[in-house]
Amino acid sequence: MEDFWTSALDFLYLSAFLIVGMILKNKIRFLQKYLIPTSIIAGFIGLILGQEVLKLIDLDPDRLGVLIYHLMAVGFIALALKERRPVDGGNKRDNFNTGFAIVSSYLLQGIVGFAISLLLAYTVFPDLFPPFGLLLPLGFGQGPGQAFSIGSSWELLGLIEGGNIGISIATIGFLWAIIFGIPLTNFLVRRKKRLGLVGKKTFISKSSAKYEEKHTENIPKKLSLDSLAVQLALIGFVYMLTYFLLKGIALALAPLGTYGETVTSLLWGFQFVIGTMIAIGVRVLLTVFRRKNWLHFNYPDNYILQRVSSTSFDYMIVAAISAISIVTFRANWIPILVITTIGGIITIFYSLFLSRRIYSTYKVEHVVSLFGMLTGTITTGVALLKEVDPDFKSNAAENLVLGSAVALPLGLPLMFLLGFAVTGYTAGKPEFYFYTLGIFVLYMAILLAVMLWKRKKR
Repeated sequence: MEDFWTSALDFLYLSAFLIVGMILKNKIRFLQKYLIPTSIIAGFIGLILGQEVLKLIDLDPDRLGVLIYHLMAVGFIALALKERRPVDGGNKRDNFNTGFAIVSSYLLQGIVGFAISLLLAYTVFPDLFPPFGLLLPLGFGQGPGQAFSIGSSWELLGLIEGGNIGISIATIGFLWAIIFGIPLTNFLVRRKKRLGLVGKKTFISKSSAKYEEKHTENIPKKLSLDSLAVQLALIGFVYMLTYFLLKGIALALAPLGTYGETVTSLLWGFQFVIGTMIAIGVRVLLTVFRRKNWLHFNYPDNYILQRVSSTSFDYMIVAAISAISIVTFRANWIPILVITTIGGIITIFYSLFLSRRIYSTYKVEHVVSLFGMLTGTITTGVALLKEVDPDFKSNAAENLVLGSAVALPLGLPLMFLLGFAVTGYTAGKPEFYFYTLGIFVLYMAILLAVMLWKRKKR
């Protein structure tokens, strides 16, 4: 019978970590003063008690990885199903700018990582796998799952322990998001005027923030369903459509061989973005049906959807940190540290650069959320954002969701370029490396020009 408890125990442990985290934050002034999120505190409790450190609790990283994977999708689908309202000073262009910013950041990380690995390969580390540095945007920007998947596939092509290297880079990215993200959040809050981060609204204090979401119309009693059940059913329906769409895409790309497998793998990792896009479509259809009087009730409930989303993110954050693997760097520890250190520093300055120039409101929130996402995952971006915007009253959370949807088609060409760079190694054509770098630089320049031109025009 104990096997019946395996999955349930993961949830129970994460719940216990959250309770302990709440108690610690309530009692320790340091944790309050430096805006350390409760979910991050809880996550480190899980990491210390779990299999990587004290081994007191059986928390299997693989099981937690599955939980993280699905909680991320549930959280963003719930947000996307909400009825859209204009935010103070909000502008729809922010969604597109965020998508452009995400892809341009991936490009910058790819340029930096690839250039450093090429430099090292042609100087002090002649045995280094040249495309090694392309794991930087995968580990930092897309998380351990993608970095491990691509790194493992490159093992067959010559990257020794590629999967472990991918996880190592992703783990260091998490540390950058947390160790540097939290002080960065505090620094920006205190110095926002000096740094030029003041817009119409730049910071929301928890003392003055008041949650304004209201329940929509009650679900008809003849349905004999609770409002929460209806919201979960809507989320589940959207997620089901996401699954079958991805299955269809995988079948369509199968004839492309390695390229098809690479793109398919990345799309499965972006299932939350696909789900978000479908949820937006469902939301639009429901709005149209209401206007035509085909539906007499507004079934999606903004208040409950927000609660479902926030809860999913909280548990996801705890699970993500608890599942971090402490990997031995072995022979590659120097290249890993060089690439991740330079990549982390550049990501901080690029997040500041973009947020100052493409957003007119909530600049601090955008810096924090972008940096958290571009070094850790969307998980850490949301965690840091929740400390300055606990109720998602700014448009930063919405921009992460809708901006990720915009970033997906913009970023798809980059997936093919990963294969192009690796082909340069397998085919013995190093000129492919420089073609790849040149395309990265050109594409990034185009995205930057579009973002800054739109801002200047406004």
